[in-house]
Amino acid sequence: MLNRTPRNNRTEVTFILPADTPPGPVSVVGDFNNWQPGIHTLTPREDGSRAVTIELPSKSSHSFRYLAAGDYWFNDDDSTAHQDGPNSRLHT
Repeated sequence: MLNRTPRNNRTEVTFILPADTPPGPVSVVGDFNNWQPGIHTLTPREDGSRAVTIELPSKSSHSFRYLAAGDYWFNDDDSTAHQDGPNSRLHT
């Protein structure tokens, strides 16, 4: 799930996944972090889900995917209509 919160000329994007699907650590990687795993790792929240929030420029588009333990890459269900080849696509 993706939540977007506009802030002046930036947008806070929160990437949210269920607590254990998939199990183990998960990072969101994309063109906004040079596809580097571990920079934006999802952390547990009080409701049991996992999330990470990053700020991106407003009115921009970004390619991203999730990377879980065991080199398991997957896309965001909320962006299935917005694909960029094998990647998910995010519009702020």
